Amino acid sequence: MRASKGFLLFVLIGGFSSAVNLITRIIIDRVTSYEIAIVLAFPVALTTAFLLNRVFVFQAGRDGWHGQFIRFLLVNLAALAQVFLISILFARVIFPLAGMRFQRDTVAHAIGLLSPIITSYWAHKHFSFRRSGAAGASLGKQS
Repeated sequence: MRASKGFLLFVLIGGFSSAVNLITRIIIDRVTSYEIAIVLAFPVALTTAFLLNRVFVFQAGRDGWHGQFIRFLLVNLAALAQVFLISILFARVIFPLAGMRFQRDTVAHAIGLLSPIITSYWAHKHFSFRRSGAAGASLGKQS
């Protein structure tokens, strides 16, 4: 698959998974705090993104889906930290300072979800769904 087509599919799947994340967070937000809801929505979106990316974007690696899922989880835990911090920064600091009141948490969370697109694509391509059996063997190679 050409890199540009793969990236476009990754972005589309990421958009869909982000919508799943956002909707899940809004539902969970009804019974818990915003911060906890962000974290609890994560596994739903993670599973959605993994399955769709494995089928439509990245070729299956030699070590099967278990290893890919663990690596996908690790990359997304780093992305979760980024999403969490950016979402909280916008919802609790930037938007209140700007006087924004309308859907502040939802807009902040959407901005947070968009933030790791490029780094996540690179990490998933070269780590989560790598083609070689060695952990770092394909990190420097372009495919």
